[in-house]
Amino acid sequence: MNRTKSMLLKGTAAIALMGPALAAPTIAQDDDAIFTLEEISVTARKRSENLKEVPAAVTAFSSDKLNAQNIAQLDDLGKYVPNLNISRYGVGNTAHASIFIRGIGLQDHIITTDPGVGVYLDGVYLGRQMGANLGLNNIERIEVLRGPQGTLYGRNTLGGAVNIITKKPGEEEEFLISGEIGTRGRVSADVYASTKLTDTFGMSLSGSYTRRNGVGEAVNLPNPEAEIGEIEEASGRLTTHWDVTDTFSITTSVDATDSNGGQSPYTIEFTTPVDPNNIFNGDFPLLNPDLLPEDPDDLGTTVAGLESTSSSGVGVSTTAAWEANDYLTAKFIGSYRFSEYTGGLDDDASPLHLSEFPERGHAEQYSFEMQFNGTVDAIDYVAGLYYFEEDGRTFSGPWVFSPFNTPNGQNTDGSPSFGGYGVFDLNQKTESKAAYLNVKYQVTDQFKVGGGIRYSEDDKEANALFPSFGGERAYRDANYDDVTWDVNASYTVNDDINVYAQVQKGYKPGGLPPRPFGGAAQFNPSKATSATNYEMGVKGQYADMLSFALSAFYTDYENLNLPISDTSGQGFDTALADENKSRAKGLELETTFIATQNFRVNTTVGYIDAEITEVLGGIDGLTLNIQPGDTPALTPKWTVSVAPEYIMDLGEGALTITADYSYRSAMFGQSTNNPFERMDERHLVGFTVNYESADRSWNAELYGKNIFNEVYDAGRLLQSGFVGVVRSNDRSEFGIRFTKRFGM
Repeated sequence: MNRTKSMLLKGTAAIALMGPALAAPTIAQDDDAIFTLEEISVTARKRSENLKEVPAAVTAFSSDKLNAQNIAQLDDLGKYVPNLNISRYGVGNTAHASIFIRGIGLQDHIITTDPGVGVYLDGVYLGRQMGANLGLNNIERIEVLRGPQGTLYGRNTLGGAVNIITKKPGEEEEFLISGEIGTRGRVSADVYASTKLTDTFGMSLSGSYTRRNGVGEAVNLPNPEAEIGEIEEASGRLTTHWDVTDTFSITTSVDATDSNGGQSPYTIEFTTPVDPNNIFNGDFPLLNPDLLPEDPDDLGTTVAGLESTSSSGVGVSTTAAWEANDYLTAKFIGSYRFSEYTGGLDDDASPLHLSEFPERGHAEQYSFEMQFNGTVDAIDYVAGLYYFEEDGRTFSGPWVFSPFNTPNGQNTDGSPSFGGYGVFDLNQKTESKAAYLNVKYQVTDQFKVGGGIRYSEDDKEANALFPSFGGERAYRDANYDDVTWDVNASYTVNDDINVYAQVQKGYKPGGLPPRPFGGAAQFNPSKATSATNYEMGVKGQYADMLSFALSAFYTDYENLNLPISDTSGQGFDTALADENKSRAKGLELETTFIATQNFRVNTTVGYIDAEITEVLGGIDGLTLNIQPGDTPALTPKWTVSVAPEYIMDLGEGALTITADYSYRSAMFGQSTNNPFERMDERHLVGFTVNYESADRSWNAELYGKNIFNEVYDAGRLLQSGFVGVVRSNDRSEFGIRFTKRFGM
């Protein structure tokens, strides 16, 4: 089996290297049912540009491509972009997305921690990883920007950014309904309507609902709220666009999401024999393998509520755009978002009350951006002012950590286990301000240079109460500021080939540790992280048969914050180690090869050599087991995807057959690179068979996801005596989709 997998991986790499290769281009299907190359416009640099002329590593997905590769949610996207890895990690809540690009990301969702990759919805920064695993309906395009994006996108884009662009209302008169049924109890429905109510006012309305059965059960609960791994999600979005005058327009959106499902499949694996005579070695004396459910997808908890999770949110945004003249456009983007969630984890996965942490939290944020786009002779520029404010809270209780905090109302020393002992909470307010300028200069018809600069200022005020704080709430504040920049140059070899080089600096402010059970001395702000990225690449196409994008990069990280988790004498301790250094170097290749008018192959290959080079910072009360040479968490060395497509003209319609293969090599659940936290490689295979009517008014589709039902680890976290394992939830599934389009 290993030899077969090795040959398969080599074969896919060979396909990718058949020719140098545009970053995940979309390909048009014309009326004769053939594949042709087409130009793609993106807004990755906050201006409309041809993708092959953007001097940066960008992958773009159209709505058609999302559907063809069974990409229904943001975490599915992580299977098909080089050096991108997305997992659902943390308190088993499937609304949480841990996004890692080029070895940079964040596993934890707690309000005091900031992600390393930014997610933007129509230009609005979402801020939190909880709630970021969006359903991808009503999408015009998704852009994945790899590498630090500190100039145009600002803080918390150290690894990159994911830019989601929805359809503009009223551009097309359209009414679409779609339904899906499948195995594992899958039922989904989508509706989208777009129309112009007047010559100047258009609106669109979309709604989505999906449900899928779980993969396991909470076997020790008499009336569980949900099956383990169960999915039930609903979302809606209303957007209006008003052309107030020929030069001034206002676009307003209101969206809402609601998710109520089961905890992600979770189990434990023992690493050392249990020692019943030594409670201070961190082992749980009564825990043994016989107490765990026979099926690792089942959960053995006896605490009602820990088998289910929920997440909901609402957002409002307004974009006002004014075309002052042919050379200047001003844009204002204002937004408000509120999200809340419940979840938690039974760390020992058994019926014993040993390690149980129910959790709930919320976040409220405002953002405002004033943006100016313009041209002056050969100069094209983007400038702006940005403000962001967020208030959030995380609360856990009553939690249990035996033998130090037990469920019978007392600690081992006889003190009460509630009212300051069995609860913890964190509160944080963040205020961010920034000003930026990005310029592109056309030196000659073939040669362009560019650069940008941004000043960012971030202020954080946080407070927390943990049982180890001695009954006193700890208050902390931290202030950060930095100047980030980028310079780039690109050269058009001919109409089809572009080469580029760039240097970028990114910035991520420091933060407070998410679970400082070790005491108030742990609850201190970490230093800001900076990254300097050197990159060069070539993009373009050869004849009408091959498009390509090849990039090479080297990135240095200073004061890299590394979250470290372990069990201490008081609870499940997670703190931040800073003053570490890391570097990453790698290659990314994306190709589309049209072998015949009816057959094409989309391929991506990513390679990264990432390692922590210096470990200088420690954590009070925790042993830091990170060593120089360790690989950062959730960073596979190889990422590969292959998606061949074949289209047949049937006269009265067209049949398109698509297969998709995704590979991620082995990686580690933490940056400690402990062998118990190593997650094995995984291979996922899917397909779609799509029939579209001749007038394109309807289509029916047969699909298969993860058809060989590969079950893999989504997270591994070493604790004292055992490893907590978050198992994958995207199991094999087969079904049928039907979509009907009505002209309006």
